[in-house]
Amino acid sequence: MSKLFEGLNKAQAEAVEMTEGPILMLAGAGSGKTKTLTHRIAYLISERKIPPSNILAVTFTNKAAGEMRSRVSGLLGFDEAGANPIPFLGTFHSIANRILRREADRVGMGSNFLIYDSGDSQALIKKILKSMHVSDKAITPSGIAWNISSAKNELIGPEKYRSMASNQMQLMAAEVYPIYQRELRKAKAFDFDDLIMELVKLFKTEADILEKYQNQFQYILVDEYQDTNRSQYELIKLLAQKHNNLCVVGDDWQSIYSWRGANYQNILNFEEDYPQAKVIKLEQNYRSTQTILDAAHSVITKNLSRSSKKLWTDLGLGEKVHVASVQDEMAEGRTIIQTIERLRGMNPKLRLSDFAVLYRTNAQSRSLEESFLRYNIPYQVIGGTRFYDRREVKDILAYMRVIFQPNDLVSLTRILNVPTRGVGAKSVSAIIDYLEKYEADTLETMANPSVISGLKGRALKEIEKLGIILTELKMQEALSVYDLMDTLIKRIDYLSYLQDGTISAEDRIENVQELLGVAKVYKDLDLETFLTEIALVSDLDSHDGMKDSVSLMTLHSAKGLEFEVVFMVGMEEGIFPHSRTFFEPDELEEERRLCYVGMTRAKQQLYMLHASSRMLYGNTQHNVPSRFISDIPEEMIEEPIGSNIGSLATARREAFDSDFPEEVEMAQVEPGDNVVHPAFGKGKVVSVSGAEVEVRFDSGTKKTLNLQYAPLKKV
Repeated sequence: MSKLFEGLNKAQAEAVEMTEGPILMLAGAGSGKTKTLTHRIAYLISERKIPPSNILAVTFTNKAAGEMRSRVSGLLGFDEAGANPIPFLGTFHSIANRILRREADRVGMGSNFLIYDSGDSQALIKKILKSMHVSDKAITPSGIAWNISSAKNELIGPEKYRSMASNQMQLMAAEVYPIYQRELRKAKAFDFDDLIMELVKLFKTEADILEKYQNQFQYILVDEYQDTNRSQYELIKLLAQKHNNLCVVGDDWQSIYSWRGANYQNILNFEEDYPQAKVIKLEQNYRSTQTILDAAHSVITKNLSRSSKKLWTDLGLGEKVHVASVQDEMAEGRTIIQTIERLRGMNPKLRLSDFAVLYRTNAQSRSLEESFLRYNIPYQVIGGTRFYDRREVKDILAYMRVIFQPNDLVSLTRILNVPTRGVGAKSVSAIIDYLEKYEADTLETMANPSVISGLKGRALKEIEKLGIILTELKMQEALSVYDLMDTLIKRIDYLSYLQDGTISAEDRIENVQELLGVAKVYKDLDLETFLTEIALVSDLDSHDGMKDSVSLMTLHSAKGLEFEVVFMVGMEEGIFPHSRTFFEPDELEEERRLCYVGMTRAKQQLYMLHASSRMLYGNTQHNVPSRFISDIPEEMIEEPIGSNIGSLATARREAFDSDFPEEVEMAQVEPGDNVVHPAFGKGKVVSVSGAEVEVRFDSGTKKTLNLQYAPLKKV
């Protein structure tokens, strides 16, 4: 038997050896699909003697393509740095790009055509909107770009799209779409979505070209087939219809990208599209314990639209799923840190990088990040940006800093044209140069900007308006930080600025609402103390570049990853599943698939946490535990998270199980007391005023901390 079959289980070996005809490889989570796929490619070349140029292998990311190429090279004994063993192994876009350049004359473009990325596309759309005298504040280029992209992914051209448009953004996109296409062609350019759309169009209109590539690609393999959209589906169908040697690999249970145009029905309908298809199920899992697999199975099988399979493993039964109810989002963070410390104490081989915290929305990371920062636990946000580094959060905080200290020219520079108000780079420079040269009063100058030479027209009027707003807000500085921030956001109409018609707009708005929630928590602090607290929280330690750190990420970002220990937080109705999916059966099923993805990231231990109350998006919510928890049979659940931690209902006041001293009650702290802070070290209390305590640390620094939030310990 060929060495290519060594280490393969029976189903994997069958998938490798069965090379003829359509094959649907239903690959469960952690079932070794990449290994099977690469062994299949190597088998075609080494055993079936298929020329590599006759094989087409398509992936969704360059990273996946690189990994597959490397593995195939190793299996065939090729030097990885040498000749490419599979010339047509790559992403949909890279393959389409190569074919279009080869057939450029038939497409009406030179082979040296440009490819516009998303930034280029939005810049072109902005130019078009300007020529149409449409404000890019009311109709954003990113919103138009997203709508045009969605149309192209469905193979919908400008004329057809015009007849389908309904809401304001779509109607404007319908006006822009044909102009955008003309301008692209003038520039001898395609955008990313054009690459596949134009290739499908070429194949449908030029039969000889289609036949040429059908004859070349006699064996086609597609990874992550459940994530294909309409245009990708059509492209593969056209190429495979002559030889029918099509092998698609995927898992409808892990289809979580419908918002990007992915249609998991493509994989469910494979047997209808190819009646002679052979279905091979990869059901042996090499990642998780059986209990984790069974718990995840009990959740996903509540979906009606799905394939049938049952994952199993020989890794043992493992621990039960740990489910815990905590008091609030701050207790949630502390409980996670306690558990990490406890588990690492029990098993010194566990690294911080073995732990992951998964959440449904980006806004949830804020309270988690604060907990990790306060307890000086290294972490990194995967596939996203730290909460206080997010653009919209920095924008609002910059406004608040200017209100507090108008001479903060760095913050002022950031906000002068945010939201967009027609103040260009030259105008910004003129304002800052004037303020620096004459040491002028910032707010007075902005309220009377005619003194600044070079400032005219719309920029002059808008700066005057902004100056008046900031002056009035400065006069209201005595308001609570929540009321001041809320007033600011409304006065500058910031949420409308964020609402650009894209999917990411909702995330950005939720982040602003979450920042308002922080302001509500700190409502008793004055503006100066609030800004100081935020600066301390966001700059305790960046941890950038630290390899050994806990991973924080959304559930979507977790797909394809695995960790020894996984925490799934916010397991509450309205958060996960998200409230917007309650009355949309298809979307609710996708939420359930997302839960399945999260659960199957865990190798050894899975923790699911829900809070009795949660400050999120600026409001305190009282949500019931997620239906996904109730889907798990009681015999698979251990509740609460473990007797070693103690009652989780009082987790807010609990300390680590280590030798770390107990948390300080506010009444216990007096001037002269010795204390310790996990980030600042040891120090002595200088003064106490209500919840605030001033501490001089041994490092020589003096900090004003809020005992309600700062993890200060008495020693």
